[in-house]
Amino acid sequence: MSFKDTIPVRKGEELDHRKLETYLRDYVQELEEHSLEIEQFPSGHSNLTYSLKAGLWEAVLRRPPLGPVAPKAHDMKREYYILKEVHPVFPGAPKPIVFCEDESIIGRPFFIMERRHGIVIDTEFPPEIEVTADICRKISETMIHTLVDLHSIDYRSTRLIEISRPEGFMERQVNGWIGRYAKAKTDDIKGVEELTNWLVKNVPTSPDPSVIHYDFKLNNSMFAHDDITKIVGLFDWEMTTVGDPLADLGVALGYWIEDSDPDLLKIGFGKPPVTVLPGFMSRSEMVEHYAKKSGRDVSSVHYYLTFAYFKLAVIAQQIYYRYKKGQTKDARFSKFNSTVASLIHHGLSVSKEPF
Repeated sequence: MSFKDTIPVRKGEELDHRKLETYLRDYVQELEEHSLEIEQFPSGHSNLTYSLKAGLWEAVLRRPPLGPVAPKAHDMKREYYILKEVHPVFPGAPKPIVFCEDESIIGRPFFIMERRHGIVIDTEFPPEIEVTADICRKISETMIHTLVDLHSIDYRSTRLIEISRPEGFMERQVNGWIGRYAKAKTDDIKGVEELTNWLVKNVPTSPDPSVIHYDFKLNNSMFAHDDITKIVGLFDWEMTTVGDPLADLGVALGYWIEDSDPDLLKIGFGKPPVTVLPGFMSRSEMVEHYAKKSGRDVSSVHYYLTFAYFKLAVIAQQIYYRYKKGQTKDARFSKFNSTVASLIHHGLSVSKEPF
């Protein structure tokens, strides 16, 4: 069965077809005389990604979102650099092809990377997949194994340390994200001050640093068409650095929704993800599996999960800020203020009830 994961480019998010094709012909021999076809990947709330095709040649273009963006955010040059370093030692990372700093081409810096083919699972499985509890369990295990493999990379064998500062990572992260929230604040939300004070006062001692993806979640992963439990690609590397591996685990847990979670948490970004289905591990099981597979002490993981909910709230707040200021017209973002409040309240409750 054929599977199409792209759509026609959304209105207002078009690329300058002529300039892009001219640019690519200078850097990609495979284009030859074939005309360039451009479509768009529909998912995601941040960077824009496009499918490029010319004859047998295929690739993916990534660019920042429309409108003003936060300082240092959506850094295409940095993400391209990360992929150049990670791809040779972690095959799940796509191979980067070229980075373009010339904003006259499509209006922003962008990079091109290889196209991977597979299935991205988010709120539902493809109809041809017979979903069982065993498959859901194996996907859970695959996610944890992939995270452990990433954390096992010898970062000294890469040049990522040149753009990373592992020492004091969590203190900088906590204070940095609190600052980002303040800059993007729109509504007064009860509990924000209590949560941020708790985060500042309870920063744990970090384990030895590792390469961390820092946006590790199911819909940033691609699974094989012939084996839905096998990962063939991991995407969205812009937050990758060398830092606290438990912060990476916390982010993964923050995205991992359970059926018993509050409704506002389950539907904060739209439909509930497939992880609410029978067979998927609970967050507690994920933590236990990570500890067993990695050998790391995870006794302070509730702090990292609390921080992950706050970090996710800030990301949603930044998106809502852009929507409220008219910098994006995407109707999906109109109710993100409720999502932010839900994440703040849930993070506060997790801080008080370690699991």
